[in-house]
Amino acid sequence: KYGFESCDPVDTPMVEKSKLDEDKKGKAVDPSHYRGMIGILFYLTANRPDLQFSICMYAWYQARPTEKHLHAVKRIFRYLRGIVNRGLWYPKDYSIALTTSADTDHAGCQDTRRSTSGSSQFLGDRLISWYPVRKLNTSPCLDVVLKFSG
Repeated sequence: KYGFESCDPVDTPMVEKSKLDEDKKGKAVDPSHYRGMIGILFYLTANRPDLQFSICMYAWYQARPTEKHLHAVKRIFRYLRGIVNRGLWYPKDYSIALTTSADTDHAGCQDTRRSTSGSSQFLGDRLISWYPVRKLNTSPCLDVVLKFSG
């Protein structure tokens, strides 16, 4: 639909340490086209948790997408082109352990200075789910305080 059948694949859905912002001076692109691409990619997150972070990051800019945002979304399609035959595989005698981890950044959004946190769940060494949350406030306080008593 978007013409990525013969594109050059890339190894990752995002450029490492990329900091996407609102890009107020950038050239605007058709929001309907951008939203359509994001919608198709969101559909894939049901069974492709490796895509979820980058898609959620780019979905924040659906109101006024620019060429910079469109270029970033196109990279996800190029990534998909390179991994079309990959999937999760569990051998019959595979020892399966469920592990989870969480992380957060501080003021990671370049536009609002809001933080993003998330958690990931692994079955064995394969990612099976990922959950991102953008914080609603810019408070410098930590979300969780742990107290130990001896």
